[in-house]
Amino acid sequence: MEGINVELFIPGELKERPIICDMVREFKIDMKILEASFSTESGWAYLIINGETSETDRLFSYLKDIGIETKIR
Repeated sequence: MEGINVELFIPGELKERPIICDMVREFKIDMKILEASFSTESGWAYLIINGETSETDRLFSYLKDIGIETKIR
């Protein structure tokens, strides 16, 4: 699966929020989860995301707005 390789850094205050589910429901993207780890303090996920540029741009803007740091790999 080609696409955007991205790592998400999720702060502890968002741990109860279904971030990954929200991403798939709210944006026209396909996603593959390669690795993920969550604890009571924080979490991270390494994903491959496919979608139209306009939709992935909208997704990354949303993630930034809610406090999730992203790193394109």
